[in-house]
This record gives sequence, structure tokens and C-alpha cells, in this order.
Amino acid sequence: MGSRPGSVRRALVMVLVPLLVGVSAACGGTGSGSGGATERARSAEQGFEHPGVLVSKAQLKRVRAHVEAREQPWLTAFERMRDSKYGAADYKAKPYAVVECPPDTRPGQGCVEEREDAIAAYTQALLWNITGERTHAEKAVQIMDAWSGVITRHTEANAGLQTAWAASSWARAAEAVRYTYDGWSDGELLRFERMLRNAYLPQVREGAADFNGNWDLLMADATISMAVFLDDHESFEKAVTHFRTRVPAYFYLKSDGPLPVSPAGSGINTPEKLQKYWFGQKTFADGLSQETCRNFKHASYSLAATAHIAETAWHQGVDLYGEVKERLRAALEFHAKYQLGAKAPGWLCGGKVRRDMGPDTEVGLHHLRDRMKLDLPETERLTRKQRPEGTDGLFVAWETLTHAENA
Repeated sequence: MGSRPGSVRRALVMVLVPLLVGVSAACGGTGSGSGGATERARSAEQGFEHPGVLVSKAQLKRVRAHVEAREQPWLTAFERMRDSKYGAADYKAKPYAVVECPPDTRPGQGCVEEREDAIAAYTQALLWNITGERTHAEKAVQIMDAWSGVITRHTEANAGLQTAWAASSWARAAEAVRYTYDGWSDGELLRFERMLRNAYLPQVREGAADFNGNWDLLMADATISMAVFLDDHESFEKAVTHFRTRVPAYFYLKSDGPLPVSPAGSGINTPEKLQKYWFGQKTFADGLSQETCRNFKHASYSLAATAHIAETAWHQGVDLYGEVKERLRAALEFHAKYQLGAKAPGWLCGGKVRRDMGPDTEVGLHHLRDRMKLDLPETERLTRKQRPEGTDGLFVAWETLTHAENA
């Protein structure tokens, strides 16, 4: 598979990284965030584990072993990934200097291309780690280098969401290449780091308190992913704070009281505003999400993002899963039940729900069921039905391959 990058090169990079960290830290606040959760998740002196963005080194090794042994569901998941357009040997990146993503029917510029190129880089990074074929690592670097040499900013009203989607995949791809491949030059690596710090991290680090909750959770997913890759402790703390304040404000539990928790830092703080924010829902049950009555697709984005954040934190020694295990379990089971076809009662979204969940259950199911030994029968049924979970073309990719029963 190739050797780990040399100590001389790593030392050179680490001399320059603190200088860049200072610039990034000046753009945002501290890890305390706006929600009042001030306790640090981890010491600033504690180093990050690499690779450790969503997928750990041990998980990558186990995936390779499963595929080499032709075991299921990993083999079929691998073959689907390998044969997808993202795994093509001749994949061509299409970078844009300015990515413009309007929230309406106006045509955007570079939105689809950016998301797909980031997923392609991650796909090639996984292919490299599984097959050991250097051409895949070279392709991943080629894609990342194409964008880091061009992009300057994101514009239009959907800029925050677009940035979060793309940054999550960029960080996973970069992490899976940097610590397993010796061919990413110092200059290319530093330029990619600057790209994340300048064109991505400032757009997502502060979150979006007054928007639908999937924005805040997706931004936190992107922030924690970039933070680990960049060895940025303050951005890591920022993402943890957003997780700790937004997850309870997005997925309801009866212990919250008669009304959902208000999003920290938002103006959504009266019964009337909360009801409108929850798309007219008046009755609340364990596992209901802020966007359930909008559609299951957006609730599903948030299930995936919540699990991604907790999984990355887990690899860094922070147990966010333990803080939200009952809330996350209830949310997964609630949505899986109706996605599988259970009739929606009249109190739920007027008896009508949009069953359009994406490939978003593997990571959360794996931790809660396989590591914590909790019972999630509906989620397990849905996940097995959807396997192998592929990609949504946004920010989720190949999670049956990376996380199915993969401790």
C-alpha cells in the first residue's frame, strides 16, 4: 500500500500548521459556542488520532481484510463503489473559483461538480486503502489539488449548506490519503489545508442557529472533520458544542417537557415559533425530529450528520454517542418504522409523511447496536433492506463498506 509519509516532511508541515491555525482561530470564537456548553471535550495538548475522520486506521484495515476474503456485505459494497462513476480511473475534476448555490430555481455554478468531486476524492482514497493500487491515491490527490488551486469562496443563500456537504467529503478524503500515502507533496498538502481554512471552515464553523436544524448539524459534521485533519483543537471544540446544543433541539424526547428544546442562540423561543419551526407539529413523541413533517430526507441528513460527528469524536477519545444514545436510538427507530411502511397516525404530520430517507443509517446503527449492544429492530430491518448503502451525492458515501459491523 505504500509507506507512511516521512518524518522530515511531517515535521515541515507541522512547523507551518500552527501559523495557519492562528489565522483560523481569529476568524471564530472559542470552543464554548453560543449554547453555554463550556466544558472542553479534550485537552488542547492531546494529539489527534490519524486517520480519524469518520473512519479509523483499524477500520480501514478491517474493510480491506473483509474485501480480500470476499465477505458480505463488504464485497458487494466495494464492487458498487469501485464500479461507480466516482471510482473511474479517468475521473476528471471540474473545479470552480466561485461556487454559487442559490436556494431557488436559478441555475447554480459548480454546486454539483464540487460535491461530486469531493465524493470522488473520498472514493479514490478508499479504493487506495482497500486495493493498495497507487493510481487511486494519485487520483484522489489530483482531484483535491485541482480544487485547491482554484476555489476562493462560496456564494448565494445556500453557500453554508453547500460548503458543509463538500467539506465533509474533502476532509475524509484528505485524511484517508495523508496518513497512508507518501506521494502527496508538501506544497500540494499545504495548499489543500489553506483551501479548507479559507474557503470552507469560516463558512461553517459558527453554525446556523435560525435555520432548519440539518444545516447546523451538517456544519458541525464538516467542522469536526476539518478540525481533525487540520489538527485544529478550537474548531473541534466548536463542533462538539454545536453537537451538544443542537442534537437535543432537533430530536425530541419526552424528558424535554411538553415542547421541544429551543435551538441555542436562535430566536425560536416561544410555543408559537417552535410549532411553526417544527412544520406545524403540535404533538411530540420520542424520536420525532424538527424536520420530520417537512420530509424524512432532511431528518435523515441529520441522523447521518449526528452519527458522523459522534463517530469522528469517538475516534478522538470523546464519547458523544454516550451523551445522546437514547435520543439517537429513538430517532433512528422512529423514522425507520415509518420508512418501512407503518401507517402514520393522524397526530403525526396530519397523517401524511414523506418516506424519502437516504443511505444514512449504517454509522449510527453500528455504534448503538454493535458497540453499545442496544436493540434497534426497525433500524436494523431498514438498513439490511437498503444494503449496500451507497452515496446520496451530497455528503454520505459507502457507509455499508466502512461501518457495517466494523468496530
